[in-house]
Amino acid sequence: MKSTSSLSLIAGTVALAAVTGFAVLTAPGDGDTAEAATAARLPVERSTLLCPAPGLSELSETTYTSFTPAGDGAGEAGTAELTPTATSEITDGEGDKKDEKDEKKDDEKDKKKGDEKDGKKADAGKPVVALKEPGKPAVAEESGADTPALVGTATGRLAPGWTAQQTTMVEAGEGRGLLGVSCTVPDTDFWFPAASTAKSRQDYVHLTNPDDTAAVADIELYGPEGSLKSEVGEGITVPARSSVPVLISTLTSEAVDDVTVHVTTRTGRVGAVVRAADDKTGSDWLAASTTPTGTLVMPGIPDDATSVRLVAFAPGDDDADLKVKLLGKTGAITPAGNDGLHVKSQMTASLDLKDLTKGEPGSLLLTPEKDGKSTPIVAALRVVRGSGDKQEVAYIPATGPVGARGTVADNRSEGSVLSLTAPGAAATVKVTASAGSGGGEKVVKKYTVKGSTTLAVVPSAPSGLKGGYALTVETESGGPVHAARTLTVTQGGIKMFTVQTLPDDGGTVEVPEAVQDLSVLRD
Repeated sequence: MKSTSSLSLIAGTVALAAVTGFAVLTAPGDGDTAEAATAARLPVERSTLLCPAPGLSELSETTYTSFTPAGDGAGEAGTAELTPTATSEITDGEGDKKDEKDEKKDDEKDKKKGDEKDGKKADAGKPVVALKEPGKPAVAEESGADTPALVGTATGRLAPGWTAQQTTMVEAGEGRGLLGVSCTVPDTDFWFPAASTAKSRQDYVHLTNPDDTAAVADIELYGPEGSLKSEVGEGITVPARSSVPVLISTLTSEAVDDVTVHVTTRTGRVGAVVRAADDKTGSDWLAASTTPTGTLVMPGIPDDATSVRLVAFAPGDDDADLKVKLLGKTGAITPAGNDGLHVKSQMTASLDLKDLTKGEPGSLLLTPEKDGKSTPIVAALRVVRGSGDKQEVAYIPATGPVGARGTVADNRSEGSVLSLTAPGAAATVKVTASAGSGGGEKVVKKYTVKGSTTLAVVPSAPSGLKGGYALTVETESGGPVHAARTLTVTQGGIKMFTVQTLPDDGGTVEVPEAVQDLSVLRD
């Protein structure tokens, strides 16, 4: 029979796991032994997401799409709302306000500060988008330079697998492009290969704090020769429920094409994402690479890519020697002349893969050169479509597998391509196109992905679609599958595009099976 103290410990651990998605329970035993409990998975009861401020362009039009897959949650209906943060300040790491491009005129900035007319600036605390039910997206639109960052929490049946997509169209001018990002989960450690401090780039790290107390973050930069010296990247304060964009090039005097950005927090937690803008190829969001590991997958390279650049970094004390393979429609191939990459410890390495897809969509696989010697790395791709003055850029970070389930929101009646990659054994996945935000019936299809291949499909839109919809991928059998969605919108003859990966949504948490029946805890 369990003691009252044991039951209290179990109940507390289950509650912590359900709310945070992480908890560890060690059952008390005799002496140094511990009683092992069989683990099961339960839906989380609370999720937090952070969306960065879209930017400073008056021409920007931003769509927010919030979605929770149907079927997992239990208990109360819950809520899922994204609300504005406090006013963002653009800093150079020391708190001095900076302009997004070559010190914009003061009168333009004054105009932005005063531009709260017509309800463009959201009221603090008032939700920008509120999700009402699982299985059906909620959509909201904002426009202009003063659109703030958003923070949000989902509870109850809306928490498991909650996702939100922020998609911004800037048709012309500085920072033009289709900028897409899956709103991030707060954390304490982020890696961003493929950033830059070059003069042609304007890259910002956006730090957003969801909590009621300030967070303190550090930003480290690494180039091909190692750490880029900087003192102003240390101790950056992010006020409670606020967002702070930091211009990367102001953190160092060195102009470097390929930079790896490392964001950590001393206190608190933040959401972090990089807004990368190039004079010639436009702009997009660069999401964090998956946790450093020896084998990485970057899915979803378009078939018409004209330039693909790999950027990798080894954060530990050991160098990494990597094999580079393209997983295409029929199998794995080694890019001519680019079969390997040597990454020195704590130095950024890059590889120009040019137009490696050559009309066939694919995914990049990095594996250790020698079996048995695996060095953790992070990596990302910079992908360009088009040529001349019609170029457009997007970024694909290394991502974890779909696992049980992954979701991406803001799919439209046309323009979406879903890439499914099986780096090992073949696998079968179920893909659900949700009901539309304004109406329509969901569509479910199954796909088999052969081992060492990439399957690119145009998803079937919901029947009778009105508005946007979400795509949910679930692994049914076989090996791991990595997935990405490419969204393309053509403007002025330019294929503006953005790529979002679909890692496991973390909608369930492992808890001891012995405490699944919590009725014993009621007394």
